[in-house]
Amino acid sequence: MKNIVVLISGNGSNLQAVIDACSQQKINGTLRAVFSNKADAFGLERARDAGIPAHALSASQFASREAFDQQLVQEMDAYAPDVVVLAGYMRILSPAFVAHYQGRLLNIHPSLLPKYPGLHTHRQVLENGDAEHGTSVHFVTDELDGGPVILQAKVPVFDGDDEAEITARVQAQEHAIYPLVISWFVDGRLQMKDGKAWLDGDLLPAQGYAAEE
Repeated sequence: MKNIVVLISGNGSNLQAVIDACSQQKINGTLRAVFSNKADAFGLERARDAGIPAHALSASQFASREAFDQQLVQEMDAYAPDVVVLAGYMRILSPAFVAHYQGRLLNIHPSLLPKYPGLHTHRQVLENGDAEHGTSVHFVTDELDGGPVILQAKVPVFDGDDEAEITARVQAQEHAIYPLVISWFVDGRLQMKDGKAWLDGDLLPAQGYAAEE
């Protein structure tokens, strides 16, 4: 069984989807630990409720981002992670952290990358009058939200939508596709090679698996 470690900063709804998928054996792995940069993150309660070790590190205790990440790596590596899953983790990762977990670091981002990297994606979609929105699972590289895309899910944007409605629609898709991608990785089907995402030995297109032509 492959070891999974999850990083969160908040509510942890995607974490819950991973917990559920592991318990239902949809992911052939063990969620070994959850880490957060916020001690009051509700996701830590989700982990404890599921009997998963939950840890919090406060950035204020460290002199630099690099020092914080160095301690985080040390504590995470005690669980020997085969894959590290970012699930609403709101800190920029240091290059040393990304390099340490190169090729086994996954993130989910609430937009159809390369559109709208960074924050406030739902707001930008509304302000720009986009007809569709979505979410992307990708490998993490040093470029913010810039690693190779593995899988995307699209959702429609309707007239009169507000941020809450779009957020809920996107999260419903996130909870479906993130556990699926994690299962591909732990089953050995998915890898990052030469800065690209590969599934079952095939190079994935820029928008990820099953992208529309």
